[in-house]
Amino acid sequence: SILGTGVVLSLLAACAPQQPKQELTLSGLNPDNFKSEVNGKPTDLYVLKNAAGMEVCVTNFGGRIVSIMVPDKNGTMQDVLIGFTNITDYTTKPGDFGASIGRYANRIALGKFTLHGVEYELPVNNGPNHLHGGPDGFQNKVWESREQDGGVEFLYYSEDGEMGYPGALKAVARYEWTEENELRLTLTAESDAPTVVNLTNHAYFNLNGHNSGNVDGHTLWLGCDFYTPNSDECMPVGEILS
Repeated sequence: SILGTGVVLSLLAACAPQQPKQELTLSGLNPDNFKSEVNGKPTDLYVLKNAAGMEVCVTNFGGRIVSIMVPDKNGTMQDVLIGFTNITDYTTKPGDFGASIGRYANRIALGKFTLHGVEYELPVNNGPNHLHGGPDGFQNKVWESREQDGGVEFLYYSEDGEMGYPGALKAVARYEWTEENELRLTLTAESDAPTVVNLTNHAYFNLNGHNSGNVDGHTLWLGCDFYTPNSDECMPVGEILS
């Protein structure tokens, strides 16, 4: 279920209103630090828990995962996601931590693509290339939020021509935290005209806990049959190798 983050006011004996101390999440987050405004739109923190007591926190700024509190092999609860404790850090520090990336994740060479015979030019923000939807991609937007049973859904409406992309587009990031301790993220998009879209999540994990140092001791296994080699600028070179 989703735990509300509303604030209740209490009265002192002298009848002076006082705001009680906000209860922290399991990962130590203060929900008040996520109640803010970015470009005139309100942001908030959403807390998902399951019957096992495990917790995921997400925010509608950038449709982000903020923390994932789960037990390690010894049963000690750890926050295994790298992130920040307030909206200000998310808006001022680079890295796209935990964000939903769009309209197009990764790089578009020289900020140009051709669709149905029409060339579109996008702003470049990674050397000569366009990266993660440009300098004002979906990760820098406040998404609409819609709480649902077992999860929360974030919606972002991208106007035709935003960051140079054709077609008005509705992007949806749905987070679910199941009783089987699965964090499910479903990304969908719908456009009113032909366009390009490539949505992803930009989470950084440290399975020893986010305060435990670097991840040099981690092993990553990818169940892939093929991969695409990159150039020195991280652009695919056009090959698909075993």
